[in-house]
Amino acid sequence: MEFDEYVAARGQQLVRLGLVLSSDHHRAEDLAQTALMNAYRHWRRVRAMDDPHAYVRRILVNAYLATTRRSSSHETSSELDDVQHQEPDPSLALVEHDAMWQMLATLPTRERTVVILRYYEDLDYAAIATLLGIKDSTARASVSKALASLRAAHDPAEGHNR
Repeated sequence: MEFDEYVAARGQQLVRLGLVLSSDHHRAEDLAQTALMNAYRHWRRVRAMDDPHAYVRRILVNAYLATTRRSSSHETSSELDDVQHQEPDPSLALVEHDAMWQMLATLPTRERTVVILRYYEDLDYAAIATLLGIKDSTARASVSKALASLRAAHDPAEGHNR
């Protein structure tokens, strides 16, 4: 597969993954562009891999995690505040959808990332572990911890029953 064919087939998936991770369309496009630029530089090697998309997706996730680490140590982001102050749509489905993304935005970066990879990207724990360079058990534990945090935030009484 040539690079332009790959971009045509998978480019929008990369932007959507960036959007789900960052909650910002412009940042999502930047993440996808970064991943594609890095893949392009080594395309001959990338396209020879068993799953080139998994490699490019890993570049995108690593770029997201790197920018999150850098910004968290140097600046305060108002990105989450902007998401939390949006007016909900009158439609119940959209309100529930918005509430879910707001809850996800409260999770630490690593936990939010593993939940998105598990349930949005539909990756299994082994794929998540490979993608993030962690152990399978760490991926499972991170997802479990994130879900427990989400449950406790949704139902504070449940957090006290533990």
